[in-house]
Amino acid sequence: MKELEPRIHDNRNGLDYVLVGDYYFPLLALPEEKRPIGKWGRMHQLYLKEHHGGRYEALCLSCELWTNLADLNEQAEERYERIIDQMKAAEGVTEDLKRQDWLRWVQAMSNIQQRAEEIILAELIYV
Repeated sequence: MKELEPRIHDNRNGLDYVLVGDYYFPLLALPEEKRPIGKWGRMHQLYLKEHHGGRYEALCLSCELWTNLADLNEQAEERYERIIDQMKAAEGVTEDLKRQDWLRWVQAMSNIQQRAEEIILAELIYV
């Protein structure tokens, strides 16, 4: 019987395979990504894993998952801050209100943050 090589390369897909027992497994390594995926990236990752398994696996195998999640997190953070600023301006929630009636300011800010988060979830995360 022919001795199996401990490591092979497949030119069709460009992957290296390592022999484990009687099976060859792809030798995969994640790229060195230093950017954090943050809250929004983690939420989108979980959504992809649970609802779009094929797309999630394709991103994992192409080593693009972390980069996509980091990009999405940055976009979501920028959009979240912009929405909050716009809502504060539209509803008159200012630092002056904070000094005059801090409880009303906290209520208004909490409401604005909740609505902004719902917008981000609908537009960027759960798609």
